[in-house]
Amino acid sequence: MTRIAHLSDIHFGAHNPKIVSATEAWLEKRRPDLVVISGDLTQRARVSQFREASGYLNRLRHAGLKLLAIPGNHDIPLYDIIRRFGAPLDRYKRFVSNDLVPWFEDDDVAVLGINTARSLTIKGGRINQEQLALIRERFRLVPEQKTRILVTHHPLFAMPIGKGSELSEAVGGHENAVSAAREAGVHIALAGHFHRTYAESASSMAENLGASLVIQAGTATSTRLRNDEPQSFNWLHVERRDRISLQVIAWNGTSFSDGAETLFTFKGNRWKVEDISGAHQFETGQPLGA
Repeated sequence: MTRIAHLSDIHFGAHNPKIVSATEAWLEKRRPDLVVISGDLTQRARVSQFREASGYLNRLRHAGLKLLAIPGNHDIPLYDIIRRFGAPLDRYKRFVSNDLVPWFEDDDVAVLGINTARSLTIKGGRINQEQLALIRERFRLVPEQKTRILVTHHPLFAMPIGKGSELSEAVGGHENAVSAAREAGVHIALAGHFHRTYAESASSMAENLGASLVIQAGTATSTRLRNDEPQSFNWLHVERRDRISLQVIAWNGTSFSDGAETLFTFKGNRWKVEDISGAHQFETGQPLGA
């Protein structure tokens, strides 16, 4: 079994220092096998913000935790036009990592991160043909018994997150991205961007979306909240390729508390909830245990 802490949208520069410290304490105590951070480490891609993000990541590394991080659209300068179009991820590479396609593999899982942040879009993201080929190639070499996990900042799928029936935006080129994920046999798709928690089987959304379990993380430490959903992150136990458990770890005002545990199993051609204790919260985009 592999235990993964999935954080997203940390937004140094618009963060709560108390909550940042609380995430460190929680992670050091629970000691996941992998910490995934799915983008937006900074608020405006400024040097001071990247220094804070770098310090945070280094403290986690020094605690012996393994990290897999990718950039988000906020990690590209917004107002510095020359840097935005000339060297959009220069600061990310300098302070976080040169690797924009990070990879983690152990006996149970294979995890690939893909950068969807682009200079030409303000909020949106894209996946290009080279990245699509990489998704297919990297996962093609993974043994059949391992769980394949794809990490992006912008979600591959349009989802009914939050109140009402309006769907969220998906990454640009999402039809090709979904096809690549389906052909690569991706079991779990992790993303952030919307500051809302959500989990659903892709095949329950539409017939041609494949068999991935789509999991969205809220914002872990930012003060930029959506619809009063508190800061949170996801805690996954990947028991095997057809069985995972998921908890949303939510901020209660003083500390992080564990939400209800939901068990997903893969049956037929879709992921199904075995333990329905958290099903309603996921369907409405609210954190478990809220």
